Amino acid sequence: MPTISAYRAAAGLAALLVTFAAGAATDAEYLKRGERAWKDVRVLADDDMEGRRSGTPGHRRAAEYVAAQFAKAGLQPGGDDGWFQSVGLRSRTIREENSSAALVGPAGERKLTLGTDAIFSLRSNVAPKLEAPLVFAGYGLKLPQYGHDDLAGLDLKGKVVVVFTAAPKSVPGAAGAHFGSATERWKIYREAGALGIVTILNPHSMDLPWERGAQTRFEPVMSLGPPEEDLLAGMRLALTFNPAHAAPLFEGAPRGLDELLAALKDGQPLPRFDLPWRIRTTTDFNTTGVTSDNVIGVLPGSDPRLRAQHVVLSAHLDHLGIAAVTAENEKADRLFNGAMDNASGIALLIDMAKRFKETKARPRRTIVFAAVTAEESGLLGSRAFVSRAKRKQQDVVANLNIDMFLPLFPLKQLVVFGLDESELGADVRAVAGPLGVTVQTDPQPQRNRFIRSDQYSFVRAGIPALALKTGFEPGTPEAALENEWFKKRYHAPADDLGQPVDLASMGKFAALLEKLALRVADRETAPAWTAASAFKKPRQTAE
Repeated sequence: MPTISAYRAAAGLAALLVTFAAGAATDAEYLKRGERAWKDVRVLADDDMEGRRSGTPGHRRAAEYVAAQFAKAGLQPGGDDGWFQSVGLRSRTIREENSSAALVGPAGERKLTLGTDAIFSLRSNVAPKLEAPLVFAGYGLKLPQYGHDDLAGLDLKGKVVVVFTAAPKSVPGAAGAHFGSATERWKIYREAGALGIVTILNPHSMDLPWERGAQTRFEPVMSLGPPEEDLLAGMRLALTFNPAHAAPLFEGAPRGLDELLAALKDGQPLPRFDLPWRIRTTTDFNTTGVTSDNVIGVLPGSDPRLRAQHVVLSAHLDHLGIAAVTAENEKADRLFNGAMDNASGIALLIDMAKRFKETKARPRRTIVFAAVTAEESGLLGSRAFVSRAKRKQQDVVANLNIDMFLPLFPLKQLVVFGLDESELGADVRAVAGPLGVTVQTDPQPQRNRFIRSDQYSFVRAGIPALALKTGFEPGTPEAALENEWFKKRYHAPADDLGQPVDLASMGKFAALLEKLALRVADRETAPAWTAASAFKKPRQTAE
């Protein structure tokens, strides 16, 4: 891949092409700002942080570093009793040697190879043993408001539901991602009497090859502990199927896997039917209690009328830690530094806090800086933050989330998840235009990225939220660079401090975020959902 110097040269050339609002002097400032932010990435993604897995000493060291930087930036502590907000977690680890899964049919039992054919998900407190019939529900979505209902006429009672992780073209991307999330699916399936879910990954939109994802199955899987609600309560089985090995599920069924995958690729409606199999599972796992910390800093608002309203800037501090030793990785690098995912986002939180101090910014609303934990475990730290804010009757009016924004090339375009869902989209366009940056909505909605980072915890609570990333046009060299990054570095040890980075792009991204945060904090009215948004809810103000 190109070197850092090559990226800087490209950034210098791009500087000649941007608008007068971002002239040569400003480009130099972008580079300087990016270099300053990268110093924090170097600390957070250092081997000493041991990959920042939630609940580990490495994560705690990283949290203490962030708290120290927030203090230097003049923020006020906003945690339980200081900077830290403790989050209780349940950690489950599979004992695969004592676990098994099989398809049982008229001709007998077909054993599944764990890790190759399928893997258990332990985000719910699944049953040690289960045997139940299978029913294929296509996309598994019940959305009459979009003229789509995969559950119509299906009997789910006492069965395990088999679905693809996708949505048809008839359902808007953000809505498809939301209603296709595990928690929203389970809410509907549980009401219909289902016992569990078998998920077949969509082979047309997988960020990770199956083999790499399956290697993580021995790592701890976490869920929120009390007092937070268990959104997957009652789920007795959660199994994820390798799409390349899913054909046996449909042997003897009305439709075969190849036919279903062809319709899936085009976003066409899928059939639904009972499968001629039962699923038989034994799941053995160890459960322990773990605590990890959100780090919360506060910049109080200056307007007596608006300061009780909070704009939350979030980024996740955790990453994947150090992988357990297996036959596949015992001689390889097992430390996941998480430089882009998401030390880079935390570095921008620190950068903005410092900038607000340097510029003596006095936003009208209160700005909260939230470095949250356990994002990699299912957005748990941000969900705990939102839940506690609600219990405290804090009036959170907007969230801007920073996660793995990938400054691999000059910032000319911005991808905004949730762009058309709320008035925040207009705010983004207003600050991006003068910087010579065009704005686009998610170009790959089938990847469900709208629900895969911490903004989704706010969206679920009815709070307008956005996530922003560096964008590109399909088929361009920039698109190829991002694709190569995902293949080699996403959730891999190669996401380290040795990778190429466009620091001028990082600085420009930080400047855009700074302007956006201040614009949202200084709005005359709180951001509202658009009339057509699937997430539209009346805002609940604090009493």
